[in-house]
Amino acid sequence: MALPDNVVPDDQTHSHFASGDFFKQFGPAWLVMMADVDAGSIIGGAQTGAIFGYSLIWLYILLIFPLFIVLELAGRVSIATQKGLGSVIRENYGKNMSILMTFPMAITDVATYAIEYIGIAVGLEIVGFPLYLAIPSIYVVHILLVTKRKYVKAEKLLILVSLFLLFSFMATLYLRGLLPAGLPDTTPVQFHHSSIYFFLIAANVGAVVMPFMIFFQASATGIKSKELNLQGPASNKWASLRIMRKETLLGAIVTEMLMIMIEMTFTGVKNANNSNVFATASQLGSALTPIAGRYSIYIFGIGLMSASFVALVVISLASAWGLAETLKMKKDSVWIIYVIESFPAMIAAMLIPSGLMISITLYLLVFFVIVLIGPMMILGVIGKNRSIMGELVSGNRYQNIYWATFVIVISTALISLLY
Repeated sequence: MALPDNVVPDDQTHSHFASGDFFKQFGPAWLVMMADVDAGSIIGGAQTGAIFGYSLIWLYILLIFPLFIVLELAGRVSIATQKGLGSVIRENYGKNMSILMTFPMAITDVATYAIEYIGIAVGLEIVGFPLYLAIPSIYVVHILLVTKRKYVKAEKLLILVSLFLLFSFMATLYLRGLLPAGLPDTTPVQFHHSSIYFFLIAANVGAVVMPFMIFFQASATGIKSKELNLQGPASNKWASLRIMRKETLLGAIVTEMLMIMIEMTFTGVKNANNSNVFATASQLGSALTPIAGRYSIYIFGIGLMSASFVALVVISLASAWGLAETLKMKKDSVWIIYVIESFPAMIAAMLIPSGLMISITLYLLVFFVIVLIGPMMILGVIGKNRSIMGELVSGNRYQNIYWATFVIVISTALISLLY
């Protein structure tokens, strides 16, 4: 799969495109947003709804804004430079800085892969596919997809899978039904002075802006621009920027609406606030059966598989692109990163006791906020560097909004650790 380094057309024939040509460029921002609703996020949203009902709907609505702000800047860096974030950091701030920003993401991604493998395997188990056969099969399909297909071709498949994700969770909430207004669990704005409340806030923030998302948005936008030959005059950059912003905003809204659906779906599930009940993702689905009907678990399983598969591919691409750009690897060698990162995750997915999965997932989501500090800081610094960004440099007002977003996002993890 093509890398974002030196994204230059093979010939000098540039294709001009209208600012309204939305669907030609559509894909990178949408996929990274859909990958945000992965197995870990689903578990976090389900636990949130089970314990606090509708009371954190306000949080998911507010999270649309940091999600858009951060990913918009990542996409803008790619449009301005026609390179991935790892390359931009290495070329302007040195190899050591690039390694410092990239490797923590790569390490945490291994744990994330394991969660995604489990999510897909559980969905397959629901329809009768054995776990120890499912995970190796997923591994093979995953590796073949990311190594044998160009990004634009792989993107089409992932967009289709993301639609299954969207419709599955809409159908699950429809079967479950909305609770009557006026109940304690259905008040959309509530505040609780408890450690679990602040912990779940941090976990949901960690689920909404993950390190891999920044690298994927920055790299995939440039790759698609190359593969579709959308570079050239400055007017193309502005047109591309407008389209990317629309797609990013749409993806941010849909992502958080999905998280609200998941929270609402698991509100009022009997004994669901006991973490021992939700020992595995399959038990999350099974808990719905008494109130949403026997088909709900199958629909939930399809949604879980779709979400986990999209996330698995997007995360692996982001991690490999970031490392390859940092280490200046040849394109023919990138497959090594996919295999090295994914193989231990596949083994871990088969060995980790299912009863630990929820705890591991939730703590990992909080940890993501800490790992996010470096990439968010360097992204903000790049955004205001006119020598890198040119005419797409961030203005003062945008910079103020970005750094305020940074402080709020990081503060949630620190508060949860101190509370």
